[in-house]
Amino acid sequence: MARIHELFRMLKEIGGSDLHLAAPLSPRIRVHGELEDVEGWAGLSDQDLQNLLQEITTEEQWQEYQRSGDLDFAYGLEGVARFRANYLRQENGAAAVFRIIPEKILTLDQLGLPESIEGLAHTRQGLVLVTGPTGSGKSTTLAAIIDHINDTYEKHIVTIEDPVEFVHPNKKCVLSQREVGTDAVSFAAALKVAVRQDADVILVGEMRDLETISLAITAAEMGTLVFGTLHTNSAAKTIDRLIDAFPAEEQNQIRTTLAESVVGIVSQLLLPTADGKGRCAVHEILLKTAGLANVIREGNTPMLQSIIQGGRGRGMCMMDDSLFEKVEAGKITAEAAFMKAQDKARFEPLIDREET
Repeated sequence: MARIHELFRMLKEIGGSDLHLAAPLSPRIRVHGELEDVEGWAGLSDQDLQNLLQEITTEEQWQEYQRSGDLDFAYGLEGVARFRANYLRQENGAAAVFRIIPEKILTLDQLGLPESIEGLAHTRQGLVLVTGPTGSGKSTTLAAIIDHINDTYEKHIVTIEDPVEFVHPNKKCVLSQREVGTDAVSFAAALKVAVRQDADVILVGEMRDLETISLAITAAEMGTLVFGTLHTNSAAKTIDRLIDAFPAEEQNQIRTTLAESVVGIVSQLLLPTADGKGRCAVHEILLKTAGLANVIREGNTPMLQSIIQGGRGRGMCMMDDSLFEKVEAGKITAEAAFMKAQDKARFEPLIDREET
């Protein structure tokens, strides 16, 4: 048995999200957002850590890491979980980070996601974006949406990821899960052929370059339901990020295409719960309305706030409003909300109230 399996088991048993290894430090686990030392493990030298890491790679993967200093792959430990692995080199030698991917895909209900997010699973075509910083639970939310489609409809779902994280069984749907670097050369290459594979739903793990963004928007325009992720933290910044990816002379045309394609943007944050025993998801949600297309075409992204506020009855919400509601419900602290809020003055009275 690989020695690192012991650390993987500990990561799951204590409810951690990430395992951090870096020579010459001792292993650390992120629990509810905070890094903690692993009991019983001393510091690992560069050679000790390399020996530990090599145990779970193929020869080809190890050679790639030795050559480039970076390696991304997924690793499954039966009965425990799958892990998204990232190897790197740093000043003092080897290092790695492992993100736990639960074997069981949590449902939308189990995650406590708003009904308006579930509604996106019933969309027939268009572009749905789930955004947020690294570690905000985007992959978990998307996995729950895909699982709901899998339970409800008879469709062909193509996922394109680097690496494949959640493994979906074939239920009502046919799942084709493709890993960049193994099953496809790139996100763009896999996305280009997905539209020829009779795909009803396409999940793009990362929309990080112009070609991938362009192909995703085109696929959505052609009638496919496309889910993608970006590292933005609001609907307005997401729209701007997509437009800014294109050369200036193409931006007017892409605004028109995007205006017709976007059906939903969900921006997500994960904050520590007030009791310190877990984390709580907070959302900004924008859904397609009659006025949204004009706002995108005209480049008037400040108007998105008015659209969201006017759509509260349909389940739309601003991030600050969601943070405020979570504080009032006692799910997160006012201080945690204050750190993430745009309008910080709104949360100062709540902090004062908690301290009295």
